Amino acid sequence: MKKVLFGWVCMCGLLLATGCEQNSYSAQREKEDKLIANYISRMGIQVLEEWPGDDYVWGEKDYYRVAGYDDLYFHLVRRGDSVYVNAAGDTIKMDKLSGGETILMRYKEYELTDDSDTTSTWNTNDAPYPTEFKYDGYGDNNTSCVGWQVAIGLMRYPDSECKMIVPSKQGFSAAMRNVKPYGYDLKMKVKP
Repeated sequence: MKKVLFGWVCMCGLLLATGCEQNSYSAQREKEDKLIANYISRMGIQVLEEWPGDDYVWGEKDYYRVAGYDDLYFHLVRRGDSVYVNAAGDTIKMDKLSGGETILMRYKEYELTDDSDTTSTWNTNDAPYPTEFKYDGYGDNNTSCVGWQVAIGLMRYPDSECKMIVPSKQGFSAAMRNVKPYGYDLKMKVKP
């Protein structure tokens, strides 16, 4: 009886250890890396390893792999304007955002999956009010996800639009907890 019980305990321990190993953070990150690579391949994305410069004309499939942020990809859809009018009607010219600005963001979020279709989980494009947060200029995760903060720094000007692939470690807390990558279509304005 003791041998049977001991064998049963060993078998359960082995199954439990195997299951835990498959759900470990490193295993989940490996799966996430494969999802991102699969998405890039499936979508025919051309990865740019170096920032192409401010005068670069972005092709539809060009995504910059952001230096210093593993698997964070950025595609500029529309370069914003360096001149805009604030609430008081004053014309403001800015070389680039410096930090401290209040950002109004409209976005579409979609989860990257193994399937050829992606699932849209959030969409504020038709909402009466956009998401509002402070741009900190550093990519801190205090008021928005790191990926968005980095994107704003690359977008630089009001009325810019971009697309992003954001891995969990640069995403919102739910993405970090679940180790899931997301894609975003972002439209950014500076609050007057």
